[in-house]
Amino acid sequence: MIKNIIAGVSVLLAVWASIYMYGLDKDAHKLQNIHNIIAKSDITLKKTKKKIVIKEMLTTGGSSVSTSNSEANKELQALKASSGNTATFKVSPLYTRNCSSCHGAIGQGVIGPKLMGRTKKFILTNLEDFKTGVKKNYVMYGLLQNLNKDQLTKLATEIATFQSKYDAANKK
Repeated sequence: MIKNIIAGVSVLLAVWASIYMYGLDKDAHKLQNIHNIIAKSDITLKKTKKKIVIKEMLTTGGSSVSTSNSEANKELQALKASSGNTATFKVSPLYTRNCSSCHGAIGQGVIGPKLMGRTKKFILTNLEDFKTGVKKNYVMYGLLQNLNKDQLTKLATEIATFQSKYDAANKK
């Protein structure tokens, strides 16, 4: 009788260990896929030398790269500009605190949709709809609950100016 109980427990432990190992293998496979995706998404330029110089500049902040690589430096600046320059113009602390993490530093869209180029009326209507729950988005609902009508209006007014500020900053 005791031998049967011990055998049963042993079988259950073996089954559990197999299931556990299968889960670990599955997680390891996911990590390998993530590693492969990261490796494939590396920025590649036409010439390997430029790629190395740009990688070195990105990792060292440009301190160890000589200034004779002006062409590579120009390409690095172009890459920085295309990724979104957060210093294009100043935004209010209200926008930075409540909006920038999802909609980008200047409303260019990151996780949330692009706000740049939208009208004040469109933005204000959407802010009010998210706050009241007419439009369902728990992140927006949570962020807007502590804002009053005046703050919503200030946000809408500020965001509506982003496109013109961006255009003016890039004409220089």
